[in-house]
Amino acid sequence: MNRLEKGQLSRRERQIMDIIYRLGQASAKEVQENLPDPPSYSAVRALLATLETKGMVKHGKESRRYIYKPAITEKKARKSAIQNLLSTFFEGKPQNLVAALLEDEDQELSQKEIEDIRRLVEDKS
Repeated sequence: MNRLEKGQLSRRERQIMDIIYRLGQASAKEVQENLPDPPSYSAVRALLATLETKGMVKHGKESRRYIYKPAITEKKARKSAIQNLLSTFFEGKPQNLVAALLEDEDQELSQKEIEDIRRLVEDKS
């Protein structure tokens, strides 16, 4: 079983993972200081413990505090999140996801962006 299949991440858990990936490592206090509208310190510690149970972070001790580091690469986390998105909302089909992105009237792609997407698709073929 993939680590992320144990439980999907909540909004707060994703925010915490973004902070840890950005900083490389962080204490609970550093995470709290970087969160928008931060919860209490004990709530941050509880969220970090949940992330550790889910296999997303690991901790080590530095002096008297725990330092949290990612347990999986950001690339693996991103890939798993996309797989979950595809299976949940798009019947597991990437083309359904792309179609949904392109059908939004507000979504206007420049010619360069379209060419970049074509190049990416061709490179994968």
